[in-house]
Amino acid sequence: METTIAGQIIDLNNEGYLTDLNQWNKEVAAQIAQEEGIELTDGHWPVLEYLQEQYRNEVPLSIRKVGKSGVVDIKQFYALFPGGPLKKASRIAGIPKPASCI
Repeated sequence: METTIAGQIIDLNNEGYLTDLNQWNKEVAAQIAQEEGIELTDGHWPVLEYLQEQYRNEVPLSIRKVGKSGVVDIKQFYALFPGGPLKKASRIAGIPKPASCI
């Protein structure tokens, strides 16, 4: 489905995740984050960039893997993206929901 996010027409799947990472930019991320109840700070961007890099390299994502990434530890990850950190962070990063998320 198409929707307008940050003034752009964006393609989303039925769960609200971007279907094309090329449509992602920081304004889109900020609006999706706002929908998730998160105000993005300097601490969020390295995590989002890490998730996108892993996605581009086709590396399966898990909370444990993010916690061991050196970008953020698990406690910080939960603090930055409360209530489902990997699901919310992936949605904000413009990547599909990881298979490890139910």
